[in-house]
Amino acid sequence: MPGLERLRKGLIAVARSCLQPLLATIPFCLFLLLDIYWKYEHMPICEGPVCSTAEHTKHAKSMMKSQRNTVLVLSALLLYWLLYCTTHMLVQIDRLNQQVKQLQRHSD
Repeated sequence: MPGLERLRKGLIAVARSCLQPLLATIPFCLFLLLDIYWKYEHMPICEGPVCSTAEHTKHAKSMMKSQRNTVLVLSALLLYWLLYCTTHMLVQIDRLNQQVKQLQRHSD
């Protein structure tokens, strides 16, 4: 189809321009992971008759929030990595195609 090449180049340009600002999410995600780890390591143990029902509920909610945040942080990092790798690969393919075209022109 005739318009797909321009559409593909446009999508690559948009993805490359999005990568720079999204790079700020990586330190933020790493900070959140460190915070989650610190909270997990220093969380008070709530077991047995010492713990009331309210404390047990608070502890369980805190654990669920930490697990949710961990999943969100890891998915954000994975999404950024996939976007970066895909964009980098497509840019390399375009460069190689241009080199092949230049070599074909010089050999003719």
